[in-house]
Amino acid sequence: MKIGKSTVPRTAICTSNEHTIVVRGEDLCQDLIGHISFADYFFLLLTGRRPDAACSAVLNATLVAIAEHGLVPSVQASRMTFAAAPDALQGAVAAGILGCGSVILGASETAGRMFADVAARVDAGATLDDAATAVVSELKAARRSIPGYGHPLHKEVDPRVGRLIAVATEAGADLRYVQIAQALEKVIPAIVGKELRLNVSAAIPAVLMGVGFPVASLRGVPILARTAGLIAHLAEEAETPSGFALSYQATRELQYEGSLPDGFGEAA
Repeated sequence: MKIGKSTVPRTAICTSNEHTIVVRGEDLCQDLIGHISFADYFFLLLTGRRPDAACSAVLNATLVAIAEHGLVPSVQASRMTFAAAPDALQGAVAAGILGCGSVILGASETAGRMFADVAARVDAGATLDDAATAVVSELKAARRSIPGYGHPLHKEVDPRVGRLIAVATEAGADLRYVQIAQALEKVIPAIVGKELRLNVSAAIPAVLMGVGFPVASLRGVPILARTAGLIAHLAEEAETPSGFALSYQATRELQYEGSLPDGFGEAA
């Protein structure tokens, strides 16, 4: 059954013959292996072009910034899956990645789209402050959270934000989206009623968009980075198991609130 317009599958990413593997128009063995970093290769795979020096520095910095995040739900899911199926590393990694959504890791993409919205309004003639105010006001009216702002631990400042902006500045990246992110932070208190500081999920798109990283693929950066972190946690899990301990702690604190049959808990 034909679904959609295309009848021929097409790709511009890779092809090969008996002697040569071609990736994005370059010889994998002669041009890429040993000549390009993994982060730069990721950008080449994604966009079809090699990153310039600024893009390379910023992309590498963002991957380092978000690779590890402690025992967050995705890591717990991964470790508990590995504890139950230690023969399936790939399943345990997948379990962690499947937990990446609008709350965990997906906020970078959502924040990036918000920055693009502000930029479009500025391009249409609005001042930066007015555009930022309008976007935050619309989110507030819709009772939606402001992606990339506020952090349960780093309430005054997320230390990763300043470092990522410093890397982008030192590398000569376009700071337009950093300025947009800062403008949003500035107008939030008057509209929301409290201060919400930039967190790493806003800093990542702010610096990446300034070096030409595609907005549609922003979620891929924390997913790629967190995959490395998950593999590290699973290597530790194999040596120092915590998966069943995590499960036990959850069960220990569990409070049942449903009804009970007559006689439940009575001695037989």
